[in-house]
Amino acid sequence: MQASSSSIQWVSCDPSVVSNPALSCGFFDVPLDYHDPAAGRGRLAVIKANATGPRRGTVFFNPGGPGGSGLEALDADAAVLGGLTGGVYDIVSWDPRGVGALTVPGEIFCFGSAEEHDAFFNGTIELTGVEYTGSFTDPADVHALFSQTKVLQHKYEEVGRKCLEGPSGRYLKYVGAAATVRDMIALADALDGEGAEMNYVGVSYGTLLGSWFVNMFPDRVGRVILDGVVDPVSFATEQISLNAANFLLKDADKVYEAFITGCLLSGTTGCPIAANASSPEEVNQNVQALLRAAHDAARRDPSVAVSSSVIRSLLYTQMESPEGWSQLANVTYPQLVQAVAQEVSESTFLPSRFGRPRNPLRSRSSASETGVSYTSQAIWCGDSVDRASTTMLNIFDDLVAGTRRVSHLFGGLWPTAFYSCPFWPVRSVERYRGPFNRTLANKILVASNLLDPATPIAGAQRVAGLLGENATLVTQNAFGHTTLSEPSTCVSTIMMTYMLTGKLPEGPVVCEVDGGFELFEGVNTSDILARLSGPDV
Repeated sequence: MQASSSSIQWVSCDPSVVSNPALSCGFFDVPLDYHDPAAGRGRLAVIKANATGPRRGTVFFNPGGPGGSGLEALDADAAVLGGLTGGVYDIVSWDPRGVGALTVPGEIFCFGSAEEHDAFFNGTIELTGVEYTGSFTDPADVHALFSQTKVLQHKYEEVGRKCLEGPSGRYLKYVGAAATVRDMIALADALDGEGAEMNYVGVSYGTLLGSWFVNMFPDRVGRVILDGVVDPVSFATEQISLNAANFLLKDADKVYEAFITGCLLSGTTGCPIAANASSPEEVNQNVQALLRAAHDAARRDPSVAVSSSVIRSLLYTQMESPEGWSQLANVTYPQLVQAVAQEVSESTFLPSRFGRPRNPLRSRSSASETGVSYTSQAIWCGDSVDRASTTMLNIFDDLVAGTRRVSHLFGGLWPTAFYSCPFWPVRSVERYRGPFNRTLANKILVASNLLDPATPIAGAQRVAGLLGENATLVTQNAFGHTTLSEPSTCVSTIMMTYMLTGKLPEGPVVCEVDGGFELFEGVNTSDILARLSGPDV
């Protein structure tokens, strides 16, 4: 496939933004509204890694988020993506609408500074997170949460007004997945020729873009990989703010079970959290003891550096990346123990091997030096179901229920962007609501880990099921977010073969993780899977 003359002038990337000198950068003009030329124009910051072999076209890549920077992602992962696609495609990514400082509309800011944001939310869970033990088993924790119902709803409504009245306000209705899909199509027309088949790799939230793309433009579907799949039907039909645990966290506690199981198998030399433990349950008791101590310290002084909310957020982030589990256990966890011990001024609850605190973690800030981005809110909420009569009371009710029924450990995480959606002031000018079972020009690959803490396998199963013969589902017997979280020669071979030849295996495929990849010293994925409990594995 020969590329047509491109409307992008490719030049060297700004080294302050992109470190890989082999990549090229440029800008691409787009209409703000593809159905209303009078709305004006925007531009996308675009980045490209050239094919290393005979060029067959372009593969477009979106790293998810929503709000992830394509420039940063390709800068970091050009070699991985080049290998995955066989080296015969240019790989192009971009900062979508609402992302970064170079795309227009760019990053969404609703406050003049981080300090203004923090002052506005002072005294609320927006800065401190939610403190609870167990699965909200202490009525005092429930009362503390619900005591913020009215003030937080008022502040979320006021933030919506600030965003609409601020410098990004006029762009909010033009930020969303449908416009981004149309931007991709325009890029494909410019780079590979008018009407050419479009090749796409999307991970995490990028799979929602992918689901919209293949169903909005089924005749343009080339070779498409969706990995770590967001359920597009649930997103199109349900309020994500009232379905967060089921939507995203269904398998999160099971991944945590894998973590503590691997920890026990490695023993205290490979995982200090297993001190004095003879079962995964006893490893969990060590973690829960730390969470309770941090919770109690935060209840006495909400300004402590390491609250239970901080620890839960850190644990959840690490559940997405099993390659860091050993680092978490051997480096980060002892630091957390020391920090919390200093906060409570005694360490009787702690495994004695950690000793007295020396280097507590630095206090986190809810805001960066450059401000507080509302891009995730703008994208999630602009595309979500219509604003309804949902209140903060409804959201808190659902959060507690999700913590009790779906994810004890992570169901109470706060803040999260989609909790803003009932109070967000606008919706995108175009939103796709289905169908999601169109007949595609080419068959696509849908991939998922068996246990993914952020995009449960049910999303991939649903997308593949709706597409039927138009998709092949590849399940990797692994933990973490997307199949890239653990190495599998089986998965990578299927993906590369597909990108090079268009051929996919018949029917669903299950792949194993490479046996040499250890999550803890002497412990690999199959060791853990063999010992996990329950029907899910």
